[in-house]
Amino acid sequence: MDKIANIQAKKETASLQVQTLGTFQVWREGVLISSKDWGRDKSVQLFQFLVTARHQRALHKEQIIDRIWEDIDVKAGEQNFKVAQHGMNKALEPNRKSRSEAKYITRQGVTYQLNLSEIWIDSDALEAYISIGNQSLTSNPTEAIEAYRAAIDLHHGTYLPNRLYEDWSSGERERLQILILGAFINLSELLVEDNPMESIRLCQQTLLIENTWEDAYRIQMAAYLKKGNRPMAIKTFRQCEAVLEKEFGVKPLPETKALYQKIIAL
Repeated sequence: MDKIANIQAKKETASLQVQTLGTFQVWREGVLISSKDWGRDKSVQLFQFLVTARHQRALHKEQIIDRIWEDIDVKAGEQNFKVAQHGMNKALEPNRKSRSEAKYITRQGVTYQLNLSEIWIDSDALEAYISIGNQSLTSNPTEAIEAYRAAIDLHHGTYLPNRLYEDWSSGERERLQILILGAFINLSELLVEDNPMESIRLCQQTLLIENTWEDAYRIQMAAYLKKGNRPMAIKTFRQCEAVLEKEFGVKPLPETKALYQKIIAL
């Protein structure tokens, strides 16, 4: 449990806290940075890009410009970066002295990256919780349940929803979606025996995110069977069958069909 507590403690000690899931917000020393503080959207874009690229090596200014403003000429790109950098630094550190080193953005020549030692990011915390859950899944189910619950509590929605159509954000969005879907599934499977109704709720939440996630249908069928609700278990299989046929033109997996056969044989 100490590993989970350590992740929670980092949020309290970080001087900059960033929410990327469901909405985008940043708190500096516990105070929300307003849209007025950010000024232009370019400043927000630059910071969000650096957040998205946080686990890559430091990026050259030209790489950043090409990724964020790919369709503009060199001169306009340089101007955009200059304006965005100034606005971003002003929002993050309004009282920083001129020419002093930035606290949250590490700069080496013309390369830039976030200083993660000073920043708590919800999507990193979510991934850390899921990692603990996955590692504890068979050896310590109680810890796994707590870790998955902590991750799910952080998941307020899609990654950077205001950048849905930006190519530079799509990879991270898809990666985090797969991680959270796995957390929902693993937790719902852990709870099927002792708390089938909660397992059903988690499966339904999974299907709201991705309605073709077959594991969620199968676990939901098992949970309904545990509750003795055979008609809903059958209905769930038929929903699964219809969705997979409509979206991909495929049939459910053999294990899903086997569970269905078990249900109708009762």
